[in-house]
Amino acid sequence: MTLLPIYLAIGALLAGAAWHVSRDPGNPRRKASGAFWGLLALLFLAGDVMGPHAAGAIAVALALLAGSGGVTRGPRQEDPAAERVASAARLGHRLFGPALAIPAATVLLLLVLRNATWNGRPLVEPQIQTLWALALACALAVTAAAALTRRGPGDAVHAARELLEAMSWACVLPLMLAALGAVFAVSGVGDLLARGVSAVIPVESRLACVIAYAVGMALFTMLMGNAFAAFPVMTAGIGLPLLVKMHGAEPASMAAIGMLSGYCGTLLTPMAANFNIVPAALLELKDPHAVIRAQAPTGLALLGVNVVLMYVIVFR
Repeated sequence: MTLLPIYLAIGALLAGAAWHVSRDPGNPRRKASGAFWGLLALLFLAGDVMGPHAAGAIAVALALLAGSGGVTRGPRQEDPAAERVASAARLGHRLFGPALAIPAATVLLLLVLRNATWNGRPLVEPQIQTLWALALACALAVTAAAALTRRGPGDAVHAARELLEAMSWACVLPLMLAALGAVFAVSGVGDLLARGVSAVIPVESRLACVIAYAVGMALFTMLMGNAFAAFPVMTAGIGLPLLVKMHGAEPASMAAIGMLSGYCGTLLTPMAANFNIVPAALLELKDPHAVIRAQAPTGLALLGVNVVLMYVIVFR
């Protein structure tokens, strides 16, 4: 079993959003916005059959549409305030049930998929079992939410479209940055980084290498907006050659703490738009960087703690 059904489901949702957005008379840039979501849907629906040049051209087109201000949203369509207040009072804390069910169901389904076989072979390949478990958990959560709120699946699709419009182009940024991180890793940026770091720090010092790796993970994550995109570059450039090979660091703990250091950078950058910019937009905060300002002290303190942990743990 492949990820194709999941991609097709996501593509269908995006295609529906494109159709609705392009026909929204209240959206001042409905044609450009519809084109953005339509092109993104095409990547999910036909990404396996189109060539890399076509996919790259679509990625460039998405960037141009977003950068030119072409992705906008129309007026929000909400139920009357009195009806929403009454619904919230009726449902109470049960509203959190479907959302909290997603991680719990993901873990349980993953345990099931790990033992599921068909004709002696795994039903789902091990490297994609987590994604399938997450997708199935989300489907179960939507079903539970529909039953809880007594709303139909069409309402879920409509709410998903409105959420996509509220997130706007920022929802694509993690995908683009992750792809950019893979390009950096393949193109040898890690080797260039290793030579540059070796020229400016005393590589014979364990502490200097630890600081370079942990702080470098945070800084590169701030640039890339994604710790997963920064990880292969920083680990190939600093972690493996300097910490593991030169100083004998234990790779697993080094990588784990390195990722935590990258997450500290996530708290500090607008490039992590889905974490820091989208919430501000959804909450309609006056300061678009209010989330980052609130998180900055915690992020910097945790980065310092990670440096100490790495120095103490990885050389044992």
